[in-house]
Amino acid sequence: MAKTTGARYFAEVIKGYGITHVFFVPTILMQALAEMDELGIQKILTHGEKAAAYMADGYARALNRPGLCMGQQIGASNLAAGLRDAYMAGAPVIAISGGPDTTGRYRIAYQEVEDFAQFDSMTKLSLQLDDVTRLPDLMRQLFRAATSGAPKPVHLRLRGSHGQGIEREADLPAPIIETEYAAVPAYRPQPEAERVRAALAVLATAQRPVIVAGGGVTASGAQTVLVQFAEKLQIPVATSLNAKGAILDTHPLALGVPGVYSRECANRAIAEADLVMFIGSHAGAQVTANWKIPAPGVTVIQVDIDAQELGRNYPNAASILGDAKATLSQLTAMAGGPAAGAATWVKRVQQIVAEWRASVAAHYSSDATPIRPERICKEITEALPPNGVVVSDTGHAGMWTGQLIDIRHPTQRYIRCAGSLGWGLPGAMGVKCALPDRPVILFSGDGGFYYHIGELETAARHGINLVMVVNNNSSLNQEIPLVGAAYRDKRGDKYKPDEMWRFQKTANIAKMAEAMGCAAFRVETPAQLRELLPKAMAMNKPVVLDVISDDTALAPTAWTPGGAGRQ
Repeated sequence: MAKTTGARYFAEVIKGYGITHVFFVPTILMQALAEMDELGIQKILTHGEKAAAYMADGYARALNRPGLCMGQQIGASNLAAGLRDAYMAGAPVIAISGGPDTTGRYRIAYQEVEDFAQFDSMTKLSLQLDDVTRLPDLMRQLFRAATSGAPKPVHLRLRGSHGQGIEREADLPAPIIETEYAAVPAYRPQPEAERVRAALAVLATAQRPVIVAGGGVTASGAQTVLVQFAEKLQIPVATSLNAKGAILDTHPLALGVPGVYSRECANRAIAEADLVMFIGSHAGAQVTANWKIPAPGVTVIQVDIDAQELGRNYPNAASILGDAKATLSQLTAMAGGPAAGAATWVKRVQQIVAEWRASVAAHYSSDATPIRPERICKEITEALPPNGVVVSDTGHAGMWTGQLIDIRHPTQRYIRCAGSLGWGLPGAMGVKCALPDRPVILFSGDGGFYYHIGELETAARHGINLVMVVNNNSSLNQEIPLVGAAYRDKRGDKYKPDEMWRFQKTANIAKMAEAMGCAAFRVETPAQLRELLPKAMAMNKPVVLDVISDDTALAPTAWTPGGAGRQ
């Protein structure tokens, strides 16, 4: 034991676990932040706690390592709200908040609201620290919980509105850094051999099998062995948005993204399958189009690192508990060759994929102005370098990019918002902080971009050099069908449905970005976009491409059996 401050101890632990950036809104752990300068940890001061959480989330997803965000007591509710996306995506984010001092508790202290319970539904573990001597074991517990099993956010509330309760000196042991918890997966649980054999036996009975790979494949780093397994048995592969790129979109077995934000060909193939094998996927509503694909009664095999997920949404004919990479390695080693009818099924699936590509070709190559979103996706696909990363907001941004951006190189990445509109800009900034030497392109609609547009100043101040492509249709046009349904036959001057989805067309996002220190260009033709994307990536500063797009272009809705998706 040696005398040290809790602030110094905190900074040394963060450094020991390999965290390079901390995203925060002051005032929180000011002494610890000062100590971080000496340790080479980059402080990113943001314009809101929610944005700080999103940045830590993007950082964590990019590296499969914990990301760190912090906010004072009055900002704790914002911080908790920002963890929602990380929770849904399974990202190991560590959130630190200030809390009431014991001397002021229950006395209407300034800015005090009991917010601790707000973190319960957004985290895997939420702890409260009252005594600085507990800092060593609780810090280890945070990293252990965040990275082990199914990764999720965790939270620690400190005593004092800005965590000053840990700043005093105390007898603390030298930091113990449990390096196995510095990255995801912390451990690789091996599957039971008999479970693997049982799954292969069920798989051998299928004539039209499909694999659905989820975020667990990406978190496990199992992309290569996934493809090896699929190739050995000649099984087509669909990927959730969290696993997009796990198999290249150009691979002959690739179906694309299924579910709600989907390629029609992926949903059609799964609807025709007689067996679906979920690997590292919750089989939740988005990836299954609200549990319509596959239909109830289809044979299901599931592989997951979390036993609670096995059979949660579909009764399993076979379940395997284990790390995705470890399990796929065993499956590949123990599997025989393709089933007798595999070639016929693969040919059928390739026909479905070809038909889908033909159906989108016209818009994909359209020279129309305002620009079609499909053409924006094409230009990003063509411009993305082999080591490039695409980050996508949710809503129409997720629909367009999930369907139409192709991942063509094994070193390319796709990282998407799990559902919180506005995550895209700060999330992409976190990705770029994690991967400073790789090109990062954000695709966001103007509706999502406006949420945290003030963080453009943060990007400029810190030189966070990403390229931001804004699909600017001056609207939230995803809401048009809902608005139409709400108004039905209401017509006349007193009805104003446009107020529910339109923005000012005169607003100029490029000028706003320039005013905050970014490079920015207003893009009005596909040719301009084609010319500017490579230039923007070479500028070595944050760049906004304000792409004026067609507000009547609605992303295709999901194809489901018995109901055609909207084109």
